[in-house]
Amino acid sequence: MSLVPKNLNQKVVREITAILIIKVILLMIIKNIWFDAPTIPKNFDNQVAERIAGNPSQIQETR
Repeated sequence: MSLVPKNLNQKVVREITAILIIKVILLMIIKNIWFDAPTIPKNFDNQVAERIAGNPSQIQETR
C-alpha cells in the first residue's frame, strides 16, 4: 500500500519534465546569442609566434 497517491506522483513528474524542457530551451537560446561564433583577434598568428619564440614580431602596430 502506497502512502503517496498516484496522481500526486504524476503531477510531480509532469512539473519536473516541464521545468527541464524550459531549462534546455533557455540554455539553447543563451548559447545561440552569446556563443554563436568564436572570436579571433587580428594578427593572432603573430601574437602566438611572439609568445612561443620570444622574438618581437616584424609587423609593428600603428595607432
